[in-house]
Amino acid sequence: MVAIKGKELRGLPAEELEEKVVSLKNELSKEKTQISSGTRAENPGKIKKIRREIARTLTIINEKKKTKASKETEKQPLNLLEKALPKQKVEQKKEEKNKKEVKK
Repeated sequence: MVAIKGKELRGLPAEELEEKVVSLKNELSKEKTQISSGTRAENPGKIKKIRREIARTLTIINEKKKTKASKETEKQPLNLLEKALPKQKVEQKKEEKNKKEVKK
């Protein structure tokens, strides 16, 4: 098993990433059962590598979900008048009325 870098994983579609996670989890369970049965593992560090690979792919899947969600709900500029406290709103409205009366 060769570790795939993050840049390469980001280029893959979400479906392939999901399939990769499933296959990695199957491989991890095989390695764990092999160790629990009492046989010696060929490569004792393989479990650690598989777990990290799973975490890496899940992280990229979550990043893609977040960017997709953020694109759908783009932030609108805030209207500070609407967000002000009630007392401040009243004062601001009075100031606006005074400005309008002065202009007339």
